[in-house]
Amino acid sequence: MNRLVIISGCSGGGKSTLLAELNRRGHAIVEEPGRRIVKQELEGDGAALPWIDMTAFARRAIEMAAADHAAARGQAGWTFFDRGLIDAASALQHLTGELILEKLSAFHRYNTMVFLTPPWPEIYVTDPERRHCFDEAVAEYDRLATIYPTLGYDVVTLPKIAVAERVDLILDRLEAK
Repeated sequence: MNRLVIISGCSGGGKSTLLAELNRRGHAIVEEPGRRIVKQELEGDGAALPWIDMTAFARRAIEMAAADHAAARGQAGWTFFDRGLIDAASALQHLTGELILEKLSAFHRYNTMVFLTPPWPEIYVTDPERRHCFDEAVAEYDRLATIYPTLGYDVVTLPKIAVAERVDLILDRLEAK
């Protein structure tokens, strides 16, 4: 059984908070490639930032997500990803038209159950690493909600409930599978 689980969805929908709770409960987590890239680029002299060069940013995210996937394959137990390769490849394909998504998705598979955080305007905030507006976040969510099923994933849209309840739902769904 593939124990690599994607938590994706709307930017600002609570993914990082869910991952923190999963980690607190003893599960392995992988932080979002995009946030790690932005932090690295801001600390250095980089230009692979989504508000400067989105294509370079997406290519870096693909590289990082592929490395994350490879590193997690041998781990025991569930490993939860805050986004992953499909999100990054989807962004690049959307930007450039480069048909990369199906090829990368076939080679780097995750658990077939993917959890999406829906748009949640009441908790959405921008910060130094998330500068895009809520409407852009919703457009990305809509794109991902369409793409995952076409790649053979079963999408579970998480309800807007307390973090602990969301995590319980995720773990219950995975264990029942």
